[in-house]
Amino acid sequence: MAAPGENLRINGERLWDSLMEMAKIGPGIAGGNNRQTLTDEDGEGRALFQKWCEAAGCEMGLDQMGNMFAWRAGEDPDALPVYVGSHLDTQPTGGKYDGVLGVLGGLEVIRSMNDLGIKTKHPVVVVNWTNEEGTRFAPAMLASGVFAGMHEQAWAYDRQDADGKSFGAELERIGWKGEEEVGARKMHAFFELHIEQGPILEAEGKDIGVVTHGQGLWWLEVTLTGKDAHTGSTPMNMRVNAGLGMARITEAVHRIAMEHQPNAVGAVGQANVYPNSRNVIPGKAVFTIDFRSPDLEKLTSMREKLEVEAARIAEELGLGIEIEPVGHFDPVTFDEGCVGAVRDAAERLGYSHLDIVSGAGHDACWINRVTPTAMVMCPCVDGLSHNEAEEISAEWARAGADVLFHAVVETAEIVG
Repeated sequence: MAAPGENLRINGERLWDSLMEMAKIGPGIAGGNNRQTLTDEDGEGRALFQKWCEAAGCEMGLDQMGNMFAWRAGEDPDALPVYVGSHLDTQPTGGKYDGVLGVLGGLEVIRSMNDLGIKTKHPVVVVNWTNEEGTRFAPAMLASGVFAGMHEQAWAYDRQDADGKSFGAELERIGWKGEEEVGARKMHAFFELHIEQGPILEAEGKDIGVVTHGQGLWWLEVTLTGKDAHTGSTPMNMRVNAGLGMARITEAVHRIAMEHQPNAVGAVGQANVYPNSRNVIPGKAVFTIDFRSPDLEKLTSMREKLEVEAARIAEELGLGIEIEPVGHFDPVTFDEGCVGAVRDAAERLGYSHLDIVSGAGHDACWINRVTPTAMVMCPCVDGLSHNEAEEISAEWARAGADVLFHAVVETAEIVG
């Protein structure tokens, strides 16, 4: 297939303006964003995205999980579409670029194709996947997981947030539940542009990360049950302290991850104790362990060791314990052809690049199971993400979107 000429570039200024405009919706308290999935702010961001897509001549589709699909027709009515996109939802204290760059970078591909009069054999479709973050409704990448057949739709609808509100009810409430069957769409390929969310590209002075693999993940929700008691009048040897159990298991998580080096990580990032009163010994603790590795054997071993260790700690302290997996995917190997298209695009455009493994989970990890998939990454300052101080440069955004543009257009096959 013919490659686009190296002179073809996206409009970097327009992309940056779009990022800044979207960031006005659901502003955080420290310069970032709080546009959590299925909130009113999420609905407002979706409406702006749809407005922009329709202005670019796209037809918007919407499925029963709220996934949005902006369709630009191809010249061959029988050719499967090339999909490109990411997510618009954010963490409670999220940045302006995580996920959003991939969606608006995809829109910029469409806009640039229009500007340059590019026609392709395959349609090109920009997608906004629902609930990638998983912070309000676990697990992460929920809607792309349903699309790829990894989760049952009814199960996804029943996921609840901290206030007991269900995913299905909130999707209907904000008015973004479509009629289209989830997963009915067939794809020729899928590309996702994302900030690295790590420090490697910036440290190495590289413009582009060519993502070859994605780490596997286990999220394990632990519930420890002890006994509420007065902190001042309960003797130390008579306490059944769920908070102490959580502390010891948290330490064990760190040690287990260190024992599986290199290429393994683990931490407790979400934790709650009950009744959460300063003068009550916690009678209950609920927390989530996050283990990741690109090595399946290590990932499995960390979970197994943690389950044994946590049970021992609970027994020693007289605590009840339950461990429930609330998120999982195996390590991912992205499609060689799509990865090659990304690498070739970076070479053609003169951008320095590096093969990397994604440390975070992305919708591409699920979509890779149903169609050839690859990811493009750009640096972020100090590797900081899931933080309102998350930052990238306009030049990094432009370079990533340029590579995305070339990889998508080449895969969609230029006509004429």
